[in-house]
Amino acid sequence: MTTAVEADPAGPVQKVRYRRRRELGEHVARTVGRLQARALSTVPQPEAVSALARLRRGIGRTPGFDFTLERYVQVPEELLGHRPADDTEPTDAEQAAHDAVTLYALHQQSRRERMHADGRGLGQAMAELARRSAGPDGVRRRFAALGTASTYPESIYHLRSLITMLREHQIPLDYGLLADDLQTLQHPDHRPKIQAIWGREFFRSRPSTDVDAPTPDQPEEDLP
Repeated sequence: MTTAVEADPAGPVQKVRYRRRRELGEHVARTVGRLQARALSTVPQPEAVSALARLRRGIGRTPGFDFTLERYVQVPEELLGHRPADDTEPTDAEQAAHDAVTLYALHQQSRRERMHADGRGLGQAMAELARRSAGPDGVRRRFAALGTASTYPESIYHLRSLITMLREHQIPLDYGLLADDLQTLQHPDHRPKIQAIWGREFFRSRPSTDVDAPTPDQPEEDLP
């Protein structure tokens, strides 16, 4: 597994071990990557720019609300996973893909830089935001609110605010990893694990001059 070291004016930072994307995450990463390439080409493709605008309107809504967005939020049959008793309800994979792609559209809004970047977990991105921000305590409070959110809708609410802050500071995120995290986050029994992983990513990305910095070579476990 590749290990990345990011330079920072405040001093050296901890080595952060990239997490592997699962199958859903790989699918979402490919989808977002294609959309990003088309929207940010030398001559942006109008359909891609229009799709980003329509996707932004879908944040917090139910998957399938706009048939014209099928190519961006559809999940392949083999990745749908367990289906609810009411088959009209979205699966956790459909909900996760929808939320990840619509949040990406918010992140990319008005930016010419690539806001989807392979290997950048949410905790890593938030650590960089705290370093760059003029109000790092505010960033930490908002991130802590996500880390203690007790429901999935509450988590999406806090994520929307955090993604907006990442956009303002031009800090990218791996939306495939986020999709995997959101799929697991929908299960109450596993929610604390995802929140803890985000927290560890955050702490391991702090400058190594912090007296309580963890051991840099400690590996991150894979998600189930």
